[in-house]
Amino acid sequence: MEQIQLIATAAFGVEAVVARELQALGYTDTIVENGRVLFKGDLEAIARTNLWLRSAERVLLLVAEFEARTFDELFDQTVSLPWSEWIGKDSQFPVQGKSVRSQLHSVPHCQSIVKKAVVESLKKAYGTQWFSEDGPVYQIEVALLKDRVTLTIDTSGAGLHKRGYRQAAGEAPIKETLAAALVQLSYWRSKRLLIDPFCGSGTIPIEAALIGDNIAPGLTRRFAAEDWPQLGQKLWTRVRAEASDLMQDKPMQIQGYDIDGRVLGHARRNADNAGVGEKIHFQRRAVRELSTSAKYGVLITNPPYGERLDERRQVERLYKELGAVTSQWDTWSIYVLTAHEGFERFYGRQAKRKRKLYNGRIKCDYFQYPGPPPPGDR
Repeated sequence: MEQIQLIATAAFGVEAVVARELQALGYTDTIVENGRVLFKGDLEAIARTNLWLRSAERVLLLVAEFEARTFDELFDQTVSLPWSEWIGKDSQFPVQGKSVRSQLHSVPHCQSIVKKAVVESLKKAYGTQWFSEDGPVYQIEVALLKDRVTLTIDTSGAGLHKRGYRQAAGEAPIKETLAAALVQLSYWRSKRLLIDPFCGSGTIPIEAALIGDNIAPGLTRRFAAEDWPQLGQKLWTRVRAEASDLMQDKPMQIQGYDIDGRVLGHARRNADNAGVGEKIHFQRRAVRELSTSAKYGVLITNPPYGERLDERRQVERLYKELGAVTSQWDTWSIYVLTAHEGFERFYGRQAKRKRKLYNGRIKCDYFQYPGPPPPGDR
């Protein structure tokens, strides 16, 4: 099999970060669209991108894209596709769907028609009338947007944010994929001090440590495509061995603070699970007590948003305290993700740059206050 078309899905606002990650892996033929990055690769690309992508949500195999305004058109174009190139005689092939502003707005009907079409295609290919569906899983998705149909097969299984290290979390934890994107959008490098004053269960410091030591985020988890005979276990073993050889052990200064001692216990366990426990110093500390003697550094944080009215005043006070503490840190780079639209007013400074991102379903701004790089670190 030659080059295949793949899709790395991404949260809104993170697409360019995912594209840069793909290009760093050697997949330079990328097309950036809302919520996804298209790229081409061989079978090994399925394994390598699942293992290495830090900010993407999933890696999908693109089967086809076409226009369909009736259920007959959906069936006819789906049944004509070469499904047997991927789906075996005993494979499981459940179908999930979504529809946005399409004439085919009934998702259950679309799922049913695609399932029926795939079955008919496989009947013809394998000369059988019945499929046991007890083998490897090939999760099919039919996605409709303005009558444009996209048919994909999920290679990841569980979302890529499920690294496997986070066994415990505090209230409303940030996704690992978003935390990795925040770090990659900052000026942080492994030689620089990193502080997260609202670290919660430690996701931002942990993702930074994984980046700093070049540890593949999917190294210790499994993926749906590991069971696919097209790839084979030897390929996965080789790609994992390559990732292990590329791991580094750099000295790093990463500090995570939080007022909640219980959640800091979760953070320490999560960091140990990720293999970076010795890289991060966690300590119970209120934001007003934050201090540093370092002239240069990077602060990246996802503070409380104050979505509930009874929390809003408390959160706004925290923003003021953060602003007061960092007001003299003029050579530091400060990055804050929050959904609070008045953040700049309470923090006391207008951001040099803002980037719209989504923390789950919550629309946020990534307020960026980049400082100068340390001498000799340009």
